[in-house]
Amino acid sequence: MLTRDAPAKINLALHVTGRRPDGYHLLESLVVFTELGDRVSAGAAEDDSFALEGPEAGTLAAEDSQGNLVVRARDALRKAAQRSGHAAPPVAITLDKRLPVASGIGGGSADAAATLTLLSDLWGYHPSAQELAEIGLSLGADVPMCLAGTPLVARGIGEALEPVEFGFALDMVLVNPRIGVSTPTVFKALARRDNAPLPPVEGLEDRARFLGWLETVRNDLEAPARQIAPAIGDCLSALSDTGALLARMSGSGASCFGIHADADAAAEAARRLRQAYPGWFVAATRTRSAPGRQVRQAS
Repeated sequence: MLTRDAPAKINLALHVTGRRPDGYHLLESLVVFTELGDRVSAGAAEDDSFALEGPEAGTLAAEDSQGNLVVRARDALRKAAQRSGHAAPPVAITLDKRLPVASGIGGGSADAAATLTLLSDLWGYHPSAQELAEIGLSLGADVPMCLAGTPLVARGIGEALEPVEFGFALDMVLVNPRIGVSTPTVFKALARRDNAPLPPVEGLEDRARFLGWLETVRNDLEAPARQIAPAIGDCLSALSDTGALLARMSGSGASCFGIHADADAAAEAARRLRQAYPGWFVAATRTRSAPGRQVRQAS
């Protein structure tokens, strides 16, 4: 049995810069991943199977498993393997679902990415990074960046990736009001689609300078998402009230994050939010560094 983490994806900033003729929006986004996430496990089996467990599994229990991105990732990788003459025998897959569904933090995309890398190892089939990214992109625009799993700037529709290295971790609280927001509906509600691009990232070795830079950028999807789901504004206000240094929506919502001074401050903020809003998803976490790179705890 092999296991892979599927960390939450956080858009610290997201600028919508245009739209292609085929309708896909062009983005520039600074993305980080957190220690909090789902987990995918798989092992050899006589027949394919897919099981759900974990605190957020109930939201997916009634859905057709064939539509789950884990199953779609399995099938897409198997087709690629078989085209190359490589065996891809049946597998039993379990998704430990810990992130809220359809919430703007890449849960499904991260699950798909984890499945692709896990099954590559399980089957002994190792396509190139480019081939794996192309398979991922066929599943969703966020999957290639989740395959990278490292801090990065994503451009285009999410397929052009530029890794960045932080000299520190960010302690944060993630909040979701348990309200679904349709990504196509949010994009449709955009007031404009030709916004200014993301400026060069500053302060990657200095937390205070970076937070100052972060204040100058934005999430262009936040305003239309708040119009559709006013509870997003409630989340942002609640995060600010707990002392967050910055509060912003991630992706197309409805999840929001608050960056805090340190791990203790984030944990205390999460405790207060759970007490005040027992119906919300609330979790304290911190950002992951690039694989193999150690970062200091922010002070």
